[in-house]
Amino acid sequence: MSILGSRLKKLREKHNLTQERAGEIFGLTKYQIHRYETGASNPDPDIINKFADYYGVSADYLLGRTDDPNPSEQDDIPEELKDPELGLFFKELAEAPEERREQLLKIWEILKSEGDRKPGKK
Repeated sequence: MSILGSRLKKLREKHNLTQERAGEIFGLTKYQIHRYETGASNPDPDIINKFADYYGVSADYLLGRTDDPNPSEQDDIPEELKDPELGLFFKELAEAPEERREQLLKIWEILKSEGDRKPGKK
């Protein structure tokens, strides 16, 4: 089985789809899905893009060019935001109730203004 085939099968199963249902979604037959998954044939680029869009992964992942299903999303994140503690902070901030978020943002503004002051000045 090819990398493409094994990843297609894994993603189809992860989404709880039968080969028949996947064929309906992609406008293919169950037999075509089976042949792609076993590596007996290869889908054209348009079909690969449909698979990638539906399953929420990159075409590069499907083709085995990367092991990261969504590498471009990681590349768009500034290096300093990849810190797990900061990520947790931003996640909790985003999930906090509106009133709590406003309080946390006010605290942040106070901390920033404290850092802007010159030492020894009040």
